[in-house]
Amino acid sequence: MPPRAARLLLSAGLAMALVTGCTGDSGLDRTAGDPVTEEEAQVLSALLQRNQQRGGADFVVTAPYGDGELLTLTGAVDFRNEVGRAQVVTSFDDGRDDDVRTLFFTDEEVWVGDVPGLTDALAAGGVPAVTYLRRPVTLGSEDGAPLLLDVLTEVLLNLSARRADDPRAFLDGDYTWQGQRSIDSRLTTLFGVPGDRTVAVDAAEDVLTQFVTPLADGGFDVTVTLSGHGMRPIDLPAAEETAAAADHPDVAAALGI
Repeated sequence: MPPRAARLLLSAGLAMALVTGCTGDSGLDRTAGDPVTEEEAQVLSALLQRNQQRGGADFVVTAPYGDGELLTLTGAVDFRNEVGRAQVVTSFDDGRDDDVRTLFFTDEEVWVGDVPGLTDALAAGGVPAVTYLRRPVTLGSEDGAPLLLDVLTEVLLNLSARRADDPRAFLDGDYTWQGQRSIDSRLTTLFGVPGDRTVAVDAAEDVLTQFVTPLADGGFDVTVTLSGHGMRPIDLPAAEETAAAADHPDVAAALGI
């Protein structure tokens, strides 16, 4: 498996391979499960690089977890600078209201804002006019248990590479053609990749449209859907409206940050 196409994120037993996809109709009479063609392997090899070249994209990431919870991230990502912003919604099936907050993220830190009670709690502690708490990304090992939110942003940021892979690496039989279907009114070609993962690629533009991967030991799939590929400049929250979560552990813990 190509090294960049198989960039592994290992987080305390959560393993995800970030792989690639490919495109169009070769004109062959094909059956789902057939190996990819040489033309498809060429596209597969450059798929993550193409995200880097386009610069960024809009995204929706979904992860059904726990007992009826659904975590949804909707926003934009700048692949070149490895930064993103999203509205984060946690939905419940037991009648509770959705939990909604704003998130900015890099591969090292996250900023969480628009949390009810956050500004008042910080003001009570002598820190007025702060709307975001900033903390390090937590992916397991020495920094504690992996946080699902951080795992999802890491999956997203890793769907990019500066260089293409060797197309020959996709012709070993583990990468398969799985047919075509419409995703958000766009015709895509589906490919199976090692690890029970699926990639959907825009049949017209050869850009990654959707990536579905299981979380090892998680018991559920994560789905990343990309659209509107292009430059996405994103400004992180200003220092004067941000406080470090480590300086306010009680507030962070009470608000789930």
